[in-house]
Amino acid sequence: MYKLQWDVVFTRVISCYWLLPNRCRIQGFLRNLGCLRRVAMMNVPAQSFPAASSQQRVAPAGQSGRNKVALKPGHSLMDWIRVAKSGQDLTGLRGRLLEVTEEELQKHNTRKDCWTCIRGMVYNVSPYMEYHPGGEEELLKAAGIDGTDLFDQVHRWVNYESMLKECLIGRMAVKVNTTLRAPPPPTLILLPGSLTTPSPQPSAPLPPKDVRPSYDWFQTDVTVNIVVYTKRKLPNSGCAIVDLQDDILRMEVLLGKMSYMLHLCLAQKVERPVAVQTACAVGKIQVSMRKVVKEKWAELGEPREFHNSLLRKKDRALFYRECVLVSKTAVTHNTWVFRLQLPRGTAMHVPVGKHIYLKTLIEDSEVVKPYTPVDETLVPDTQHSTQDAADLFLMIKVYPDGVLTQHLNKLNIGDHLSVSSPDGPFSCRLLREVTHLYLLAAGTGFTPMARVIRFALQDLGSLKKTKLMFFNRQERDILWRSELDRLAAKDNRLQVEYVLSEPCDKWTGRTGRVEASMLTDFLDRPEGSKFFVCVCGPSAFTELTLGFLRLQGFHEEEIHAFQG
Repeated sequence: MYKLQWDVVFTRVISCYWLLPNRCRIQGFLRNLGCLRRVAMMNVPAQSFPAASSQQRVAPAGQSGRNKVALKPGHSLMDWIRVAKSGQDLTGLRGRLLEVTEEELQKHNTRKDCWTCIRGMVYNVSPYMEYHPGGEEELLKAAGIDGTDLFDQVHRWVNYESMLKECLIGRMAVKVNTTLRAPPPPTLILLPGSLTTPSPQPSAPLPPKDVRPSYDWFQTDVTVNIVVYTKRKLPNSGCAIVDLQDDILRMEVLLGKMSYMLHLCLAQKVERPVAVQTACAVGKIQVSMRKVVKEKWAELGEPREFHNSLLRKKDRALFYRECVLVSKTAVTHNTWVFRLQLPRGTAMHVPVGKHIYLKTLIEDSEVVKPYTPVDETLVPDTQHSTQDAADLFLMIKVYPDGVLTQHLNKLNIGDHLSVSSPDGPFSCRLLREVTHLYLLAAGTGFTPMARVIRFALQDLGSLKKTKLMFFNRQERDILWRSELDRLAAKDNRLQVEYVLSEPCDKWTGRTGRVEASMLTDFLDRPEGSKFFVCVCGPSAFTELTLGFLRLQGFHEEEIHAFQG
């Protein structure tokens, strides 16, 4: 009887998943049921999940993620842009700007009268409530208070100033001893080197001298070379991003949660492209440039903002460069691979599992979305040259009501797009010594899995098995199916299983949506093996899958949910 009651409770909680206003409550409930692993053996049907989108990711396992809710008709991003440009008074102040005190801000904390502060500026977000993809509940969390931290946790990359400029109330009044203060300055560490920049006292202690990055430079009559010593092993060759625009050199080295920056106005002109060599084992990165005028330089150049500095990545603004659309190839009836060419002065390789952001202006409003690059092909052909290092390949599904995807679909070859530096918490170090890798993807949640599969099969020496369970609505929606089948036939360590929620009569594979018993059958766990599970898809799919994984005994360090 006791077991039956728990079965009923669990089934009803899962069935009511979409009725909960705050889905993180069910995550907490699922964690608390971890000791009842027998419940995970039940065949519990999941509710329908929305169309998969590479534009949306959730937070890593153990962190709170952003939920996307169904908006009313006429309440899309494009509809909000039109409202913002309609000339309506969205603040109720008839064009006046106020200096807002903490006491005044706290008064405006209801659905119809909701003010919030982001980085010292106060906005009336009530008009935006019905247009917010995360729902009213998410905005109300910041009602009447400083919402900067909440904003940064979910979408630090969004240009809120552009989105909410017509909702601006004014500036936050700064008072001594106020509890509502501007966010503290970023933890900036300026390091000794060949060139230094005057700096304020750092807000955090310096790391020990023997682990701080440093740099040096040397030259010949023909070349000038910069060498960065990171003083640690590097996980891959994609941690260094170099941008040379005119005579301004910007080099960023991604080091876990920190980034090291070199930023210089070079003493003389150099040619493009630049060459970057990385010695991962010793943590050395060398940038080589050819001089326009073949003569010795007296100095390397003049330092610019943040030169020779170490900064938390989340505190450094994303850097964008203009890329050119060079081709567009159909993958399915509504999904294409967009090939973007980086500028000749840029050297950037997006590491496995990382994403970039596309930024563009649509009706004078800035729109930004994350996308995970894929390789040109899932199955490398050694008879042909590898992809150009200066190209990015983005697999993008075009939605009928997608503001950015519709814009992308209308671009012509030769048009430009702004592309950010790589971002995201995934590291291939998570897969160290993994013997069994399980990938659970829905729709375009497959995009980060594509490169993970290639990496695992080519570079993961401990790997014994990689299994992909790929959820789609219809057979025609399956991305790169022929390539997946070809790769599985070529390498017996890869197994692929397709699951359709709306199959045709001829479909003989698995059907339905993600459920506990389905994962129990899929996740083999031989004794003495090391497991890792990657999950990516719409928010509902990911959160439900994470709950099932925890119930089946997987620990947080054995799971990664891709975000963006």
